[in-house]
Amino acid sequence: MSMDTASAAGNIAARIAEAAAECGRDGNNPLRFMEVCGTHTVTIFRSGLRQLLPPSVELVSGPGCPVCVTVDGYIDEAVALAGRPEIIIAAFGDLLKVPGSASADGRPNNLAEAKARGADIRVVYSPLDALTIAADNPDKKVVYLAVGFETTAPTAAALVLAAEKSGLKNLFLLTAHKLVPPAMKAILNQPHRIDGFILPGHVAVVTGRSEFDFLTDYRQRGVVTGFEPLGIMAAILRLAEMTRDNISAVENFYPSVVREDGNPSARGTMMSVFEETDELWRGLGMLEKSGLSLRDEYAVFDAQRQMPLERAAAESSGTPLAKMCRCGDVLTGAITPKSCPLFGKACTDRHPVGPCMVSVEGTCAAWYKYGAGKFMFT
Repeated sequence: MSMDTASAAGNIAARIAEAAAECGRDGNNPLRFMEVCGTHTVTIFRSGLRQLLPPSVELVSGPGCPVCVTVDGYIDEAVALAGRPEIIIAAFGDLLKVPGSASADGRPNNLAEAKARGADIRVVYSPLDALTIAADNPDKKVVYLAVGFETTAPTAAALVLAAEKSGLKNLFLLTAHKLVPPAMKAILNQPHRIDGFILPGHVAVVTGRSEFDFLTDYRQRGVVTGFEPLGIMAAILRLAEMTRDNISAVENFYPSVVREDGNPSARGTMMSVFEETDELWRGLGMLEKSGLSLRDEYAVFDAQRQMPLERAAAESSGTPLAKMCRCGDVLTGAITPKSCPLFGKACTDRHPVGPCMVSVEGTCAAWYKYGAGKFMFT
């Protein structure tokens, strides 16, 4: 952060402190704002914004890391498919170390270990990379691990449409796409207090600002913002002001890329291929119409229907150590990472236990990498 930016951020922080004081909040009863997006979490830590905020404002992280909210059963299913000699798994790199359930010998089960055992697992940087892999390996079945929110679901849908157009018969999706608003509603129905939301700019590019208007039904407030430090600080200031003035509304501080109705083309592509379905979330359980599954007309691309495996109905059945992991509580804002008994001890960036430490967007990973010293154990 440059000196000019730091000075501007300091000025905004002073105004945040004034607004919080006018709300009657202090370090014992702070305003609690949730950043829903994992990229916001990383930016906040990397830029040192937490150090600038007054004690009367507390930031908590939400379920904005798609890898983190993916449950053990999905990973188990992916590992089982990877064990078949005719299958190539195509996945983003941060999925490889996400733990599934414990194996028969009690060891953690993940895609990285499956790859070490000889499974053909390819790291991709775009869903469309899986199309090339399938075209280059016609004698194999290529399974793309479709994980992500509204941000990446349109590109997964485009992959299906491209495969259909190309006539490829050996490409399949194992889907775990999730929708952000149902998760936010579930958090709002939990007992711990949230005073406002820093809303995810990437998701809002697709969905639009209006997708978050449900917050007013809860007498809540939210601000859509981008990923520059000053933009995030401005959003926090606005949330503090809205709380002080008892305003329930959703405002857009990212108008350069976020429109009222989002990106109709991307939404149309997404919903032409997918339909809403009930989905299991880490930390939140089964949420109605919170996921995306392939429509019946695209069933030929559905790995679950073409290569059926039973997905675990429970959130976690991992190793004894993994069962102590409180990633689910971190994802809902119930606790911060320092409250997990494993954080910084048995669970580190070199030896992650839960997905919140595995993913580069994970809250625990951000706390560990950028929060050591001031925040780790205080």
